[in-house]
Amino acid sequence: MRPKNSGTKQLFDNPILEKLSRTHIAVPVTVFFVSGAVLGWYAFTYTNLSNGLIGLLFGVGAITFTFIEYWVHRSVYHIDPTTEARAKFQYIAHGVHHEYPKDKTRLAMPPVLAIVVAVTLFSLFFVLMGEAAYAFFPGFIWGYASYLLVHYAVHAYAPPKNFLKHLWINHAVHHYKDGNAVFGV
Repeated sequence: MRPKNSGTKQLFDNPILEKLSRTHIAVPVTVFFVSGAVLGWYAFTYTNLSNGLIGLLFGVGAITFTFIEYWVHRSVYHIDPTTEARAKFQYIAHGVHHEYPKDKTRLAMPPVLAIVVAVTLFSLFFVLMGEAAYAFFPGFIWGYASYLLVHYAVHAYAPPKNFLKHLWINHAVHHYKDGNAVFGV
């Protein structure tokens, strides 16, 4: 499928689902930066974790997000569409983004779904880590919010004339040259 440089595509006949499948980038970025700040405040205020350990867990959470993002992008969003159901899932979850990479309303996971995923992940991390999740998860979701900002920038703006230009070039390779390479943003 050849990417289109402009436009969008309707995914759902139901107007409510269609509206819920789109978001302005400021919504999830704000939700996750604020949520991370609140959870981080909770870690400093109500847990028995030292300040240094909170900072370390925050950093590990942010780094962990980058590896999870790469793995999900490569293994989930780019699954082989061997069945009709897999093909439909792949297209709705990520294929439409490859067909319309300049559609600014589909550069982030819709907030309702993102919040469900975030609550599920926090619950999992809490089961695995206990109160350390209050320090780890803010780093993880700040990593996600930061990723969203970078991903939005590489799709919405021309590349800068500085060292950050390589981010645009690498992501352009993924979208316009080889969709099975350069999965990280």
